[in-house]
Amino acid sequence: MSQSGNGIELFNGKNMDGWLARGGAPQHEWDAAGSVALDPDDAKLLATTVGEGIFHNGATGRTLDIYTEAEYGDCELHVEFMVPQGSNSGVYLMGRYEIQILDSWGETELSYGTCGGVYCRWIDNKPVDGVPPRVNASKPPGEWQTYDITFRAPKFDAHGNKIANATFVKVVWNGQVIHEDVEVVGCTRGAMVEDEAATGPLLLQGDHGPVAYRNVLLKRLPPLRF
Repeated sequence: MSQSGNGIELFNGKNMDGWLARGGAPQHEWDAAGSVALDPDDAKLLATTVGEGIFHNGATGRTLDIYTEAEYGDCELHVEFMVPQGSNSGVYLMGRYEIQILDSWGETELSYGTCGGVYCRWIDNKPVDGVPPRVNASKPPGEWQTYDITFRAPKFDAHGNKIANATFVKVVWNGQVIHEDVEVVGCTRGAMVEDEAATGPLLLQGDHGPVAYRNVLLKRLPPLRF
């Protein structure tokens, strides 16, 4: 993890130092790579070369979620990601609030489950809330894509009572604004914890299919006053 004028680089380019596997497991298949592309023999997989600068969730794309050792609240987050055909991942701010990652190339009917969606909450075995992206800005499988997310953490008073919801202030996907001022009432489905808090780690989903990431930059924002 390194600091620059653009924020904190959460991946050191070489290994998974600074990241933990969900559930406290000592091992996972996330690893560094020099390049990533669609597997020429199977478009549902990624092919990698040995090197630095990129990290991915193993040969099968079915391994544990990972999260940062450090915790964050209000922030700006830049993430670059690649998925093969039909694959699925997710970026969880504070380990609790997900922006979906999915191969949504060519989709016209958008939902919270589409790439770029603010994922739903899950209450009484039913989806609740969730917000689709305004537009489908997806690139084809095997191409690098970007999220630029401005996020505000939930706020609590001195007694621990929540006084403001978590908010995706703005989400930009491949240069197109897909969300503005979207409040999230509670943790979305698949969150690593169910209780809300003032800070939390960044979590990346690793068990739903192959995915690669690079240039994961987080800039802390000064908290709003209430």
